[in-house]
Amino acid sequence: MIGKAYSGLSDGEIEELTEHFTEHTLSQRGSVRTVTPNIVLEIAFDSIQASQRHDSGLALRFPRIKAIRRDKGVDEIDTLTYARKLAGK
Repeated sequence: MIGKAYSGLSDGEIEELTEHFTEHTLSQRGSVRTVTPNIVLEIAFDSIQASQRHDSGLALRFPRIKAIRRDKGVDEIDTLTYARKLAGK
């Protein structure tokens, strides 16, 4: 976990992703789902800072969903190593 982004999608995109994640749920505990990782979202944020709240040790400040990246596969996502580099760690 590095952050939670809730804003940035249209109503249609929210409906589409809700259906997709419902269909690809591996497990569910309360309102938290573990899903098959097969969607790439582009997340915009103001900065990255150290955090004791997240297991990653980092937190995105003011994250928002910028785009559903249909042109990218999960093998092309940025890694926690890259996020640490952006944070100067």
